[in-house]
Parts: sequence; C-alpha cells; structure tokens
Amino acid sequence: MEKASLAFCPGHISGYFRAVQGDTPEETGSMGAGIVINTGVTARVARSPATNVDIFRTGAGGEVLQAISGSPPVEYLLNSLGVTAAVTTRCDLPISAGYGLSAAALTATALAANHEFSLGLRPEDCSGLAHIAEVIHRTGLGDVAACQDGGIDCRKGPGIHADISRLRGPFPDIYSVTFGPLPSPAILGSPGMIEKINAAFPGDCPCNIQEFFKFSRYFSEKSGLITPEVRHALDSCDTHGIPASMTMLGNGVFAAGHGAKEILSGLGTVYTLAVAGRGPYLLNGIEGATG
Repeated sequence: MEKASLAFCPGHISGYFRAVQGDTPEETGSMGAGIVINTGVTARVARSPATNVDIFRTGAGGEVLQAISGSPPVEYLLNSLGVTAAVTTRCDLPISAGYGLSAAALTATALAANHEFSLGLRPEDCSGLAHIAEVIHRTGLGDVAACQDGGIDCRKGPGIHADISRLRGPFPDIYSVTFGPLPSPAILGSPGMIEKINAAFPGDCPCNIQEFFKFSRYFSEKSGLITPEVRHALDSCDTHGIPASMTMLGNGVFAAGHGAKEILSGLGTVYTLAVAGRGPYLLNGIEGATG
C-alpha cells in the first residue's frame, strides 16, 4: 500500500458570530460561539507529482453518498505548503450544511501534509494556513480557530491567535437535521448580509449550554437567515419546549434535551452528535494537536 499520512479534525456548529475584516487574511475572521462536534473530516495525504483532491461523504455502512473532485481551498493550502499531493477527505455529515467541514478538511489536510512531507510546522502553523485558505475562499471565518480544541467555544477576536474560552462537559448529545446546502461564499461575500449578521450579534460569551442556545436563537431570529424549513423545525421544537437554533451557516437546525431527537426525526435524517473533548490530531501515531 502506498505510504500516506492521515489526520482527523472535528467539525463545528456555529451558533452565532460577528464577521471581522482585518488588514490581512490572518487578521480576518469572526467572533462568536459554537460547538466543536466529535464528527468531522479525515484527510489522507500521499506524495504525488501533481495535486488532486477527492472528497467523499459516506454513510453509516461506509457506502459513498457523495463524491466531489477538486477543492480550490485545499489546492490553495497545498500550494502554500509548497507540496503536491493526492488528498482524499472523508466525512459522514452533509457538506455545506453548517458543520464546519471545510475548516475540518483544511486543518486535517494541513496536519497530514506537514507529517507526510516532514515540514516541521507547529500545529498552530497548520491551523493558521488552514484559516487563511478558508478566509480567502469565503468558506468560513471562525471554524478553523474554533476546532483547534474541543468544547463549546467562544472566540473573543478574529483568527487563530485570538482569546478563545471553552466550556467543558459533560454535555447532553446534540441532534441535528439539515434541509440542504446553504453555500457560505454567497453569504460571506455579500456586504449587505454581513452588515445584517453583525447587527444581530449578541456580544456575550455563554456561561453554560442553556445560554449558548439562548444567544444562538436570538442571533438566528435577528440575522434574517432563517429559511422556511428551518422556521418549521424551530416552531416544532418550541412547541415541545426543546432548545434549538439554526446551524450557521447551513440550512438546518440543531437541538438538545429530552425529546429533541424524536421531534427532529419527523423532519428528516437526524444526526446524533457529541461535544468533542479535543481538537485535531494525526492518525499515524503522532498527535498533531492537544485537546
């Protein structure tokens, strides 16, 4: 079997955020809070004369549900590292649905490439390059910073070096349902949408998971991003007293508490997620990050 390096990065559900435009991509990002989830992206990186990227979404039995060839952000990242590679990423969650999978794919790829090519970068260097690639391609703003570690994160500034506080568990399981993609570039590239989103930002860090849902729901309502499908799901949760909000940025809902799974199961496929206890790491026996 051809030699390769593998790494994993957890995904991230953003509850609320405020976009921050810096002078450079490193200083650009977002403030806000979210949940680092234990499901994410595994990246396999092998040396190759030319770069090619294959993205697979798989089902519970390992069957391929979706296959995508090529990824401008990942290709940009590899070029930044000065390497050419064959990259395969795998995930179990829907793509472009608010699970932070683009950030997870970039971070996992950077860690695996660093190991495969013996580049000698620190984990934060890998995250920094992943963050730049994500910001430039407008696939996200704060997910890379958030998923450097686990817990419920609150980012108090933009970029990976900002102060980030984290709530630690135990936490109840999180249940989510998605109604289709909500492409991030179209929203993050719209000045009008960014202005409305920033005006909805609650401005506080949550003290517990209950406050996280409260602030997230406030943001969802004020941001103007709620779709008809999300509205129906939120109303169903409200009727049963279940804390719920919209996945940012994704056309879906996440919820927690007794009865959440049952209510959401009537609306679509439910994904059961746990709050991650750590950030990204190598799967080659050498860890790429703590957490």
